[in-house]
Amino acid sequence: MGAAGSYKAQGIVLHTVRYGDTSLVAYVLTDIAGRQTYLVQGACGGKGKGNKAALFQPMFPLEFEGIALHRSQMDRMKDIRLLEPLRSVPFDVRKSTIALFMAETLYKLVRESEADAALFAFVREAVLALDRMEEGVANFHLWFLVQLSAFLGFYPGNGYTAGDCFDIVEGLFADRLPDHGIVMNRPNAALLAELMECGVDRLSQLSLARSQRADFLTSLLHYFGYHLDTVYKIQSIRILGEVF
Repeated sequence: MGAAGSYKAQGIVLHTVRYGDTSLVAYVLTDIAGRQTYLVQGACGGKGKGNKAALFQPMFPLEFEGIALHRSQMDRMKDIRLLEPLRSVPFDVRKSTIALFMAETLYKLVRESEADAALFAFVREAVLALDRMEEGVANFHLWFLVQLSAFLGFYPGNGYTAGDCFDIVEGLFADRLPDHGIVMNRPNAALLAELMECGVDRLSQLSLARSQRADFLTSLLHYFGYHLDTVYKIQSIRILGEVF
């Protein structure tokens, strides 16, 4: 297709599949076209500079040149570089576990192949914030899911008042138990409200026991699952439970 078919883009790696002996199929959240699928030829070939596979870890931020081909369902990628090097995520088991969870969640829940600049900016800044964090890491995945709900269309629709529960069906805080009974209990509703307002830099101030974290995650996934069935297919949830 020539030069007219090439474009510059940024992307966040969500998932990869080996293709043939030396290539990868990469599922990437991009800044210019939402979620896209790319063939990365020769990514697994040889050692040193010729081996690009190391760039395709979960949540790695990339910049690259894309090449659109008329007859192919997948664009190609070339001139791939890290947008910003991650200094701790690949080496800290807690952070790499969270990155795996973030990538799998986005891979399962974000299907749109159209630009969403706000979503891309949130995801990029979230992984960079995770990389910089020194304290509060154990609460990061809870914060990420709560904030992500805004981009998926079911962020809580009203403000919290002390003593409220949270109506999962309506997506609203409520001062009394609705008839259907599908709710977050009061402690989890209070934590939901706190995470809605909490900046990532204040996550270290949330003092949560392991059991509280697990109970809230279960409740939050119930909320996600009510609106998006695919959340129950996320395998890394089990690993999160073991680490945190």
